[in-house]
Amino acid sequence: MTLLGIDLFSPTTGTELVLLLLSFVLSAVIGMERQRRLKSAGLRTHTLVGIGATVFTLVSAYGFSAVIGHDVVLDPSRIAAQIVSGIGFLGAGVIFVRRSTVSGLTTAASIWFTAAIGMACGAGMPVLAATGTLLYLVTVSLLSVVGRRVRAADSGELWVLTYREGKGVLRTVLAEAAHQGFEATLSDMRVVESKHGSARVEAQLRIRGAGPLREFVEHVSTIDGVKAMTSRSSAE
Repeated sequence: MTLLGIDLFSPTTGTELVLLLLSFVLSAVIGMERQRRLKSAGLRTHTLVGIGATVFTLVSAYGFSAVIGHDVVLDPSRIAAQIVSGIGFLGAGVIFVRRSTVSGLTTAASIWFTAAIGMACGAGMPVLAATGTLLYLVTVSLLSVVGRRVRAADSGELWVLTYREGKGVLRTVLAEAAHQGFEATLSDMRVVESKHGSARVEAQLRIRGAGPLREFVEHVSTIDGVKAMTSRSSAE
């Protein structure tokens, strides 16, 4: 069927529509999982990313057949490469850093992965796309449980660092921890007013590492501005 010189339906139109619908379903499955966990990028975002990547790939694979000839070289992989690099900007928008804690990495990875599923659908690889979606669900469900158990096996020790405000003490302590091979994670912080009017800060740190922790604590206690470094518990 031709309209204004444009072929509305080509021999591959049926294949293209089936692949696009498959991308819609698989991308929506990933999006629903993120939506259920109340993430910033949910059903609509993931679905749009998936079908968008599929459309780009379909255009790359089928859209230039009319201009292919002996003097024209077509490289469909160029559009795929641009999708991979371009989707990173969208994923970066859902990553947040608060008090040395990074959140949104899994959602950013799911956006990137959804684009890959869409590209697989557009490239005519439905089995790979469906298997990838299944493995995604296994990763975010079963492996999440495994990951929590692994972290629980080495949860580290909980310490409370008390220091004077405004001297950059926390930054110094975290840098010293990294220098000595420890992983120090800030889990809570509060400012306490003393009777003399000067403010002090109580920062709750979870410290992990295989080195001599007691020596590290003794060293921290000598840093200017540190009032105390006390153990809260060895596990939580």
